[in-house]
Amino acid sequence: MERKKIRLISLFSCLLISPAGFADTSIKFSTWNIEWLTNDPIKSIKSTQREEKDFAALANHFSTMKSDVLAFQEVDSEQAIEKLVGNDYHIYLSDRANRSYQRNQFDDINQYTGFAIDKNIPVLDKPDIKLDKSPGSKLRFGTYVILYPDSDSPIHALSIHLKARCSGKYKNNRHCQTLKQQGIQLNQWILEREQQQQPYIILGDFNHNLAYRNDWLWNDVTEGTQAVLLTESTNASCKVRSNKNPNKTHQFRSLIDHIITSDLLLSHNTVQNSFNTADVLNFQMSDHCPISTDIDTSNLYGK
Repeated sequence: MERKKIRLISLFSCLLISPAGFADTSIKFSTWNIEWLTNDPIKSIKSTQREEKDFAALANHFSTMKSDVLAFQEVDSEQAIEKLVGNDYHIYLSDRANRSYQRNQFDDINQYTGFAIDKNIPVLDKPDIKLDKSPGSKLRFGTYVILYPDSDSPIHALSIHLKARCSGKYKNNRHCQTLKQQGIQLNQWILEREQQQQPYIILGDFNHNLAYRNDWLWNDVTEGTQAVLLTESTNASCKVRSNKNPNKTHQFRSLIDHIITSDLLLSHNTVQNSFNTADVLNFQMSDHCPISTDIDTSNLYGK
């Protein structure tokens, strides 16, 4: 079923929205790579094999975040993400999931980007941006939406998942070369937004620690822009199940999931929403913990 380009909110909700187009002065954004989330598990990938109790644990964790907007990665279908977020969110799955993009899909399981957005927020669903140049690429489609499209200053948002295996120093191999090209593509998108004075936010799995001092990928993504890295000082507290010993946890020392915004957006309380140890050991959670931030829209409208 084709998605409507604009999801209209009810008349009652319209009455609650301010003249500028916002229900209040803060929107909570989150990003979460949910690791092979699917309703159709396959034997060759253990992470896909989740029972109802695992979905329930993931859903409970999401509910504690109280997010208005979730940018997700590694989700195979709308039905799978709906089991986590419930009925109060509209789902915007990557265009790559559409029939017209069959040549860009894997036959068994796919890792799509997308958004789950509170139904009280009006949204314009824009075409994905392709971060890989190859016409047949089966990855790296960035889901693109505009929040409050009829307001004075709509917020342009991307959910992305970049190339892996180049998390630190640049090396002259195909992984880093591909990641660098994706960074340049993001830079072009940011420059377009800033030239038109459009507030923007980019959320997702960069597979890279952008917070290193003078990081090469951060420099490529933000060259000539006023972009802000909200996760620059965010504490990496995520614990996941150890690959070597499933009865123990492993804690990551740095972040590869990030949130970037334009300098037109004010934010506070950017945190990693870490799992508790019992959930990590007892359920099939994810190898990434979500990250959330509160975006203060008062800067846009002087409230």
